[in-house]
Amino acid sequence: RLATATAAPAASPAAAANETRRERVLSGVQPTGTLHLGNYLGAIRQWVQFQDDYDSLFCVVDLHAITAPHDPKKLGQETLDAAALYIAAGIDPAKSPIFVQSHVTAHAELCWLLNCMTPLNWLERMIQYKEKKAKQGENVGVGLFDYPVLMAADILLYQAGLVPVGEDQRQHLELTRDIARRFHDLYCKRKKRVFREPKALIVKEGARVMSLQDGRSKMSKSAELDGSRINLNDPPDVIARKIKKCKSDQFAGLEWDNPERPEATNLLNIYQAVTGLERDAILADVGDLSWGAFKPRLPDAG
Repeated sequence: RLATATAAPAASPAAAANETRRERVLSGVQPTGTLHLGNYLGAIRQWVQFQDDYDSLFCVVDLHAITAPHDPKKLGQETLDAAALYIAAGIDPAKSPIFVQSHVTAHAELCWLLNCMTPLNWLERMIQYKEKKAKQGENVGVGLFDYPVLMAADILLYQAGLVPVGEDQRQHLELTRDIARRFHDLYCKRKKRVFREPKALIVKEGARVMSLQDGRSKMSKSAELDGSRINLNDPPDVIARKIKKCKSDQFAGLEWDNPERPEATNLLNIYQAVTGLERDAILADVGDLSWGAFKPRLPDAG
């Protein structure tokens, strides 16, 4: 082995530098509920592409899942299902580690340390907490309030330079940066900084998928109506049936960005996301179709 290692040509300094300079990206999804088309088009499909461009880590964030009402008997299987869907979607464990958040105790440990120096009023400003509290009522748990600090611990623990976030998580990422700065100001004034301040990894536009029953609401794992979403494990006949029954309108033809026709915009966005066609090409092809003629084409698109 020593002879082989000695005889092997050394990598050039430039190649070695490029290898070490790859940005680290941390991505994660909650396992509760079933992953749906919105999760795939909005995040997971792009995560697959990230594997070749970044030092990628993929996490099933089960500790975040328990901050909201859930079935503890199902959580273990849902966690395994989420990891399996990562792989089915194209994430290669040989390239990018896939792990369960609660299996790495440092997540909870760092969260507690950060809790002890994060001002309470920073968390009181979080918009997502206010929205979820309004839905859950007075029985909302402390975990939901503290969710952003756990998210900060997730990111800072792995020195992630980039984090793929949607609009609903941008405020949490900014809080992560604020927490890192506060830690450095308090404890690292004359020492090397401990944490790397992460930046948002902007995902491509056009992948925002809305509910099949309400084009103004985001497709959600927690929605009561299963018909409002296309689950990644739905068989083809179920997908076709859900699209056939999805909400439509009384207008003729199909068009984008008419505020009175959010459902038309949503289905056209899905069609564009799965086919990769430009808007002009899509409208030339299906713009004059009725809902009844267009819906059967969508399940087979792409």
